[in-house]
Order: sequence, then C-alpha cells, then structure tokens
Amino acid sequence: MPIGDPGPIRRLINATRNSLRGLGAGWREQAALRYEVYVLAVVAPVGWYAGRSGVERALLIGSYLLVIVIELVNSAVETVVDRIGREHHELSGRAKDLASAAVLGAIVNAAVVWLLIVLARP
Repeated sequence: MPIGDPGPIRRLINATRNSLRGLGAGWREQAALRYEVYVLAVVAPVGWYAGRSGVERALLIGSYLLVIVIELVNSAVETVVDRIGREHHELSGRAKDLASAAVLGAIVNAAVVWLLIVLARP
C-alpha cells in the first residue's frame, strides 16, 4: 500500500460518509428530491405487492429508484452550475435543462415499466 493510501476499508468508510452527506444535502436543499422520496415511500410497498415475481418487483421498485438517482445527479449539476455563477448563460441553462430532461426520462421510464407490468395483465 502506497504511503498516504488509507486502504480499502477507510476509503469505503469515507465514501459512505460522503454519500450520506450528499443525501442529507439533497434532502435539505432540493424540494423535488423530497417529493420523489415521498412518492417512493408509496411506490415501494405497492410495487412489492403488485409484483408477481422477484423480477417484476425489482423492475417496479427499481424503475422508481432510478428517478431518485437521476434527481441526485440533476441536483449535483445545478449545484455546480450555480457555483460557477448565477448570471444567465446559455450553456449553464442548457446544462440544467439537460439534467432536468434526464429526470423526466427516468419518470417516463418508471411509468412505462409500471404500465407494462401492472396494466398489461390479463
């Protein structure tokens, strides 16, 4: 192990701490993330009940977990863009719009998964 390398266990602990700090910041600063977590609190048990197999449950719940993940990435993009400057710039606006479009894509994906699994049953 090179000098100064904390080792795999310490790196894992540090990474976990940083991730939890990021989740906390997202929860405090991003209303959209809070709303999506509230929806997840409903979607997860419904997905567990509605899924007929482990695969269906994973798709139903996982498709909505993807919304949370993409929302966190969207929040990170917004934070970085705002750090650079709050004045209007075409590229800053485009970056935020693209990240927001990714959230929309994840939401559409979740809706399609739910429709295909739950509503397409005989």
